[in-house]
Amino acid sequence: MAAVLKRALVWAGARELPRCHGASPSRLRSGLCRPGSWVECWHVAGSVSSRRGGVPARCRTGRPGGGATPPPPSAAGGSSGRFPPALAGSGVQAVPVTLVASAWIMRPDDANIAGNVHGGTILKMIEEAGAIISTRHCNSQAGEPCVAALARVERTDFLSPMCIGEVANVSAEITYTSRHSVEVQVNVMSENILTGAKKVTNKATLWYVPLSLKNVNKVVEVPPIQYARKEQEDEGKKRYEEQKLDRLETKQRNGDVIFPVINPDRQTKEPHTVGYSQSSLIHLVGPSDCTLLGFVHGGVTMKLMDEVAGIVAARHCKTNIVTASVDAINFHEKIKKGSVITISGRMTFTSNKSMEIEVFVDADPFVDESRGRYRAVSAFFTYVSLSKEGKPLPVPQLLTETEDEKRRFEEGKGRYLQTKAKRQAQMQQAAQH
Repeated sequence: MAAVLKRALVWAGARELPRCHGASPSRLRSGLCRPGSWVECWHVAGSVSSRRGGVPARCRTGRPGGGATPPPPSAAGGSSGRFPPALAGSGVQAVPVTLVASAWIMRPDDANIAGNVHGGTILKMIEEAGAIISTRHCNSQAGEPCVAALARVERTDFLSPMCIGEVANVSAEITYTSRHSVEVQVNVMSENILTGAKKVTNKATLWYVPLSLKNVNKVVEVPPIQYARKEQEDEGKKRYEEQKLDRLETKQRNGDVIFPVINPDRQTKEPHTVGYSQSSLIHLVGPSDCTLLGFVHGGVTMKLMDEVAGIVAARHCKTNIVTASVDAINFHEKIKKGSVITISGRMTFTSNKSMEIEVFVDADPFVDESRGRYRAVSAFFTYVSLSKEGKPLPVPQLLTETEDEKRRFEEGKGRYLQTKAKRQAQMQQAAQH
């Protein structure tokens, strides 16, 4: 059973799907989702199943190495066999595949010393789901084969901790497409397999761009999706323009440099200063870190960034710490296999109960001597300090020493107050409804 829950994939074309084909243990034991099986489903537009979340109009099941096999490419489904042969030429409009779900059992190597799952582990799961659905969609029509590359992750909040032994259910849905990018909404839910209790732990928005398999520097066009309402498209376009502008502004201020700190002499530094907790990690990019194109998976990078940010937070507090949220992660440049990447983190701001850590990823493409060191990724991570009982603890105030540190502290304070005001506005709006 553990092997089934470790990687059970279900994908289909309606938002209601998780209720009828969720990756729960009971569903995996059912005849439709047999252990070790795959399920691919199509909802017919306007059908009872697509309106009410019932059993899809067309389903095929199979087992690896035997039984039914995935539908072959067809004129109806394009190069990936998007729609079942039964619908080809029938005149029935099928809803595009827009949801992928998967489940993992959280194991000891996924967690920290307190038994809470690493934020980086969850970020990696989120990115994998987004990459799968984006790549599938971008290859859903006849055209140049491509792989979706992560360009940006919007703010991600860690709403509830996940523990060893729980099942992480990850679902992803495409919510907007521009000519060259895909917006994916990902939700993560933890499940206690003993009691069946579930809770939402994460919600994230990711942006992907499709890169040609023949020419990694070429961004191919994205097949459009159909929206239920014109307002959905307008709202998606607004989000697209906002993230595009923010990415540009972030890239312009990326001139900051964090010099690697491998074995610092902390006895010469005062506790709770920026220099005392500043940390770096150096990693050689190998084949297992990369996509089909030979560039680093976004999830691998985010996991390493979370590890460094966690070290900075732990050194500052000297307590158990957990990821509370991640501000927008911007992927400015691709990182090629064989590069050496330096992930560096420093404390920028502290409130009474939280810490903001700025993390940079710089790449040295040693296999390509024609190019020097460059900034590849940047983000802000927010951590909280917890007691042994899991209760929030006060955070030691950050001591700023230089003018740059004081400037970064005030900028971090502005982000903190802005996020706090936004959260309060959302709570008030929810209370009114």
